Amino acid sequence: MKKIIVTNSENITALIARLAVAIVVFPHGAQKLFGWFGGYGFVGTMGFLTGAKGLPYIIGLLVILIEFFGALFLFAGFITRIAAMGIIVNFIGVVVTSHLNFFMNWSSEANKGEGLEYFILLFGLSIISLIAGGGKASIDSAITNQITNSQRPSNTIIA
Repeated sequence: MKKIIVTNSENITALIARLAVAIVVFPHGAQKLFGWFGGYGFVGTMGFLTGAKGLPYIIGLLVILIEFFGALFLFAGFITRIAAMGIIVNFIGVVVTSHLNFFMNWSSEANKGEGLEYFILLFGLSIISLIAGGGKASIDSAITNQITNSQRPSNTIIA
């Protein structure tokens, strides 16, 4: 478990990557869980995911929880690697089920939606978080520093 949390507490790149992913993914999770930002809330989203998309209930539930809590955990830098892996797996599922036939909508064709460019950036930044951990200003770095300090030998001499 320790290796999952350990991070370089001076790594600004990790901070920027995890904040970027968190800021972009959080509204999606909040739409699905609470209906914020014009979303349908938990009941509406579960109805769509289990009905129109045909996902099992547990998968629909995981989609909602990963997008909301994964984004919050990334923002705080708490169990960053686990949160990043959850987001990567979640959005691989989104790409496979909804976006595989279309790369980019450069000419703004109606009813085409977005292409894969969003997901390419999301995966790249999430992989940085997966590799580097929380980095600077993260709960993971505070835990890392505490672990490091507790493992240092004491200079106290007991006579």
